[in-house]
Amino acid sequence: MELKVKTNSEAETEAVGAALGRIVRDGSVIALYGGLGAGKTAFVRGLCRGMGIAARVQSPTFTIVNEYAGTRELVHFDMYRLGSVDELFDIGWEDYVNRNAVCAVEWSENVREAFDGSEIGVTIDILSDTARAITIVGVDELC
Repeated sequence: MELKVKTNSEAETEAVGAALGRIVRDGSVIALYGGLGAGKTAFVRGLCRGMGIAARVQSPTFTIVNEYAGTRELVHFDMYRLGSVDELFDIGWEDYVNRNAVCAVEWSENVREAFDGSEIGVTIDILSDTARAITIVGVDELC
């Protein structure tokens, strides 16, 4: 199944993330795609909120990984600075995936080889300064 949503503000993009957060299963991997400033981190902020996690979500561009916990757990990756998929495995990708947390991965296009086809794909396209087109694939079993 493919879901398409148009948002007109950062708050609306967060709301789409929150909607996914309410239904996503623990252990899911969410691969985020989109250019610089598309709203990937805003989407993850909403994802956390929908999962019941009250945390200050920031892009982990320099730390590579941020972990957020509440009644559930979300691990937030940013692959922008990684040179190869090997670097992702060096920081413990398999350990993160196997601990039953939801893993949200920004700049997934840089580590496509890490995914096994079971991930939820979220592509955010910039339509204007505020408008975004969000396409979500791989949520069939959640609906």
